Amino acid sequence: MVNFVYLASQSPRRRQLLDQLEIQYELLLPDKEEDTEALEVALINEAPAAYVKRVTRLKLNAASARLTRRKLQAAPILCADTTVALGHTIYGKPDDPGDAERMLTELAGKTHRVLTAVAVQAGFQCFEALSISRVSVSAMTVAEIRAYVATGEPMGKAGAYAIQGKVAMHITRINGTYSGIMGLPLWETASILQAAGLQI
Repeated sequence: MVNFVYLASQSPRRRQLLDQLEIQYELLLPDKEEDTEALEVALINEAPAAYVKRVTRLKLNAASARLTRRKLQAAPILCADTTVALGHTIYGKPDDPGDAERMLTELAGKTHRVLTAVAVQAGFQCFEALSISRVSVSAMTVAEIRAYVATGEPMGKAGAYAIQGKVAMHITRINGTYSGIMGLPLWETASILQAAGLQI
Protein backbone atom coordinates (compact mmCIF):
# COMPACT_ATOMS: atom_id res chain seq x y z
CA MET A 1 0.00 0.00 0.00
CA VAL A 2 1.32 3.45 -0.97
CA ASN A 3 1.87 5.62 2.09
CA PHE A 4 3.24 8.84 0.66
CA VAL A 5 1.76 11.81 -1.13
CA TYR A 6 2.86 13.96 -4.02
CA LEU A 7 3.14 17.58 -2.92
CA ALA A 8 2.42 19.84 -5.88
CA SER A 9 3.75 23.01 -4.28
CA GLN A 10 6.95 25.01 -4.44
CA SER A 11 6.39 26.42 -0.95
CA PRO A 12 9.11 25.49 1.56
CA ARG A 13 6.63 26.28 4.34
CA ARG A 14 4.26 23.55 3.15
CA ARG A 15 7.13 21.08 3.12
CA GLN A 16 8.03 22.12 6.66
CA LEU A 17 4.44 21.59 7.83
CA LEU A 18 4.25 18.12 6.24
CA ASP A 19 7.55 17.29 7.95
CA GLN A 20 5.97 18.36 11.22
CA LEU A 21 3.32 15.65 10.80
CA GLU A 22 5.99 13.18 9.61
CA ILE A 23 4.10 12.70 6.36
CA GLN A 24 6.22 11.17 3.60
CA TYR A 25 6.01 13.14 0.37
CA GLU A 26 7.62 13.56 -3.00
CA LEU A 27 7.58 16.85 -4.88
CA LEU A 28 5.54 17.06 -8.06
CA LEU A 29 6.66 20.45 -9.35
CA PRO A 30 5.58 22.12 -12.61
CA ASP A 31 7.54 21.75 -15.82
CA LYS A 32 9.33 24.86 -17.08
CA GLU A 33 6.76 25.42 -19.82
CA GLU A 34 3.82 25.44 -17.38
CA ASP A 35 2.44 28.89 -16.62
CA THR A 36 1.54 28.43 -12.97
CA GLU A 37 1.02 32.16 -12.33
CA ALA A 38 -1.82 32.19 -14.87
CA LEU A 39 -3.78 29.81 -12.63
CA GLU A 40 -3.85 32.40 -9.85
CA VAL A 41 -5.58 35.22 -11.74
CA ALA A 42 -8.79 36.22 -9.99
CA LEU A 43 -12.04 36.51 -11.91
CA ILE A 44 -14.02 39.76 -11.87
CA ASN A 45 -16.02 40.11 -8.63
CA GLU A 46 -14.90 36.64 -7.50
CA ALA A 47 -15.41 36.04 -3.77
CA PRO A 48 -12.20 35.17 -1.87
CA ALA A 49 -13.41 31.71 -0.77
CA ALA A 50 -14.57 30.83 -4.30
CA TYR A 51 -11.27 32.11 -5.68
CA VAL A 52 -8.97 30.10 -3.40
CA LYS A 53 -10.97 26.89 -3.88
CA ARG A 54 -11.03 27.32 -7.67
CA VAL A 55 -7.30 27.99 -7.88
CA THR A 56 -6.56 24.94 -5.73
CA ARG A 57 -8.65 22.73 -8.01
CA LEU A 58 -6.85 24.14 -11.07
CA LYS A 59 -3.50 23.37 -9.43
CA LEU A 60 -4.70 19.86 -8.62
CA ASN A 61 -5.86 19.25 -12.20
CA ALA A 62 -2.50 20.45 -13.53
CA ALA A 63 -0.62 18.23 -11.07
CA SER A 64 -2.73 15.21 -11.97
CA ALA A 65 -1.98 15.73 -15.66
CA ARG A 66 1.71 16.11 -14.76
CA LEU A 67 1.68 12.79 -12.89
CA THR A 68 0.12 11.02 -15.89
CA ARG A 69 2.48 12.70 -18.35
CA ARG A 70 5.53 11.64 -16.37
CA LYS A 71 4.18 8.08 -15.89
CA LEU A 72 4.90 8.19 -12.15
CA GLN A 73 3.72 5.75 -9.52
CA ALA A 74 0.13 6.35 -8.47
CA ALA A 75 -0.29 8.07 -5.09
CA PRO A 76 -2.49 10.82 -3.64
CA ILE A 77 -1.69 14.35 -4.83
CA LEU A 78 -1.84 17.25 -2.38
CA CYS A 79 -2.37 20.85 -3.49
CA ALA A 80 -3.09 24.04 -1.58
CA ASP A 81 -3.51 27.75 -2.19
CA THR A 82 -3.55 30.63 0.24
CA THR A 83 -4.96 34.09 -0.19
CA VAL A 84 -5.49 37.12 2.00
CA ALA A 85 -8.75 39.06 1.91
CA LEU A 86 -9.93 42.36 3.37
CA GLY A 87 -13.66 42.48 2.81
CA HIS A 88 -14.14 41.29 -0.77
CA THR A 89 -10.69 42.44 -1.88
CA ILE A 90 -8.24 39.64 -2.65
CA TYR A 91 -4.57 40.22 -1.87
CA GLY A 92 -2.38 37.83 -3.81
CA LYS A 93 1.39 37.94 -4.20
CA PRO A 94 2.78 41.44 -4.71
CA ASP A 95 4.07 42.31 -8.17
CA ASP A 96 6.98 44.36 -6.83
CA PRO A 97 8.15 46.13 -3.63
CA GLY A 98 5.84 49.08 -4.32
CA ASP A 99 2.86 46.73 -4.56
CA ALA A 100 3.94 45.07 -1.31
CA GLU A 101 4.03 48.47 0.41
CA ARG A 102 0.51 49.22 -0.89
CA MET A 103 -0.86 45.92 0.45
CA LEU A 104 0.72 46.30 3.86
CA THR A 105 -0.49 49.90 4.11
CA GLU A 106 -4.05 48.72 3.45
CA LEU A 107 -3.83 45.80 5.90
CA ALA A 108 -2.15 47.74 8.75
CA GLY A 109 -4.45 48.65 11.63
CA LYS A 110 -7.17 46.26 10.45
CA THR A 111 -8.30 42.64 10.77
CA HIS A 112 -8.20 40.57 7.59
CA ARG A 113 -8.89 36.96 6.64
CA VAL A 114 -6.40 34.35 5.49
CA LEU A 115 -8.02 31.60 3.45
CA THR A 116 -6.22 28.37 2.60
CA ALA A 117 -7.88 25.73 0.46
CA VAL A 118 -6.49 22.19 0.45
CA ALA A 119 -7.33 19.43 -2.02
CA VAL A 120 -6.22 15.83 -2.37
CA GLN A 121 -6.71 13.70 -5.47
CA ALA A 122 -6.71 9.95 -4.75
CA GLY A 123 -7.64 7.87 -7.74
CA PHE A 124 -10.95 9.20 -9.02
CA GLN A 125 -11.84 10.83 -5.71
CA CYS A 126 -11.15 14.41 -4.68
CA PHE A 127 -11.15 15.53 -1.04
CA GLU A 128 -11.27 19.24 -0.23
CA ALA A 129 -11.14 21.50 2.82
CA LEU A 130 -11.06 25.23 3.50
CA SER A 131 -9.42 26.98 6.46
CA ILE A 132 -10.31 30.59 7.30
CA SER A 133 -8.41 32.54 9.96
CA ARG A 134 -8.62 36.16 11.05
CA VAL A 135 -5.45 38.14 11.59
CA SER A 136 -5.29 41.55 13.28
CA VAL A 137 -2.39 43.82 12.38
CA SER A 138 -1.30 46.81 14.43
CA ALA A 139 -0.96 50.25 12.89
CA MET A 140 2.37 50.49 11.05
CA THR A 141 4.32 53.58 10.09
CA VAL A 142 5.53 54.17 6.55
CA ALA A 143 9.09 53.58 7.78
CA GLU A 144 8.12 50.26 9.40
CA ILE A 145 6.40 49.08 6.23
CA ARG A 146 9.33 50.08 4.03
CA ALA A 147 11.82 48.42 6.38
CA TYR A 148 9.85 45.18 6.28
CA VAL A 149 9.52 45.24 2.49
CA ALA A 150 13.26 45.88 2.25
CA THR A 151 13.90 42.49 3.89
CA GLY A 152 12.48 40.84 0.76
CA GLU A 153 10.25 38.64 2.89
CA PRO A 154 6.93 39.93 1.46
CA MET A 155 7.74 38.88 -2.09
CA GLY A 156 6.02 35.70 -3.22
CA LYS A 157 3.66 35.78 -0.22
CA ALA A 158 -0.09 36.35 -0.34
CA GLY A 159 -0.88 39.65 1.33
CA ALA A 160 2.83 40.59 1.22
CA TYR A 161 3.80 39.02 4.53
CA ALA A 162 4.95 35.77 6.13
CA ILE A 163 3.32 35.13 9.52
CA GLN A 164 6.40 33.20 10.72
CA GLY A 165 8.71 36.10 9.83
CA LYS A 166 9.54 39.53 11.18
CA VAL A 167 6.03 40.86 10.59
CA ALA A 168 4.95 38.82 13.65
CA MET A 169 5.90 41.81 15.82
CA HIS A 170 2.93 43.64 14.28
CA ILE A 171 0.37 40.83 14.64
CA THR A 172 -1.85 41.61 17.63
CA ARG A 173 -4.35 38.76 17.39
CA ILE A 174 -5.00 35.52 15.50
CA ASN A 175 -8.39 33.81 15.46
CA GLY A 176 -7.93 30.55 13.60
CA THR A 177 -5.06 28.24 12.79
CA TYR A 178 -1.43 29.32 12.58
CA SER A 179 -0.54 26.52 10.15
CA GLY A 180 -3.39 27.61 7.89
CA ILE A 181 -1.97 31.13 7.81
CA MET A 182 1.44 29.66 6.96
CA GLY A 183 -0.15 27.91 3.99
CA LEU A 184 -1.20 24.39 5.01
CA PRO A 185 -3.80 23.94 7.79
CA LEU A 186 -2.64 20.78 9.49
CA TRP A 187 -5.92 19.59 11.01
CA GLU A 188 -7.77 19.91 7.69
CA THR A 189 -4.85 18.45 5.74
CA ALA A 190 -4.51 15.43 8.03
CA SER A 191 -8.27 14.85 7.91
CA ILE A 192 -8.55 14.73 4.13
CA LEU A 193 -5.34 12.72 3.74
CA GLN A 194 -6.76 10.13 6.14
CA ALA A 195 -10.04 10.19 4.20
CA ALA A 196 -7.97 9.51 1.07
CA GLY A 197 -6.52 6.41 2.76
CA LEU A 198 -3.15 7.66 3.98
CA GLN A 199 -1.94 6.29 7.31
CA ILE A 200 -0.80 9.18 9.53
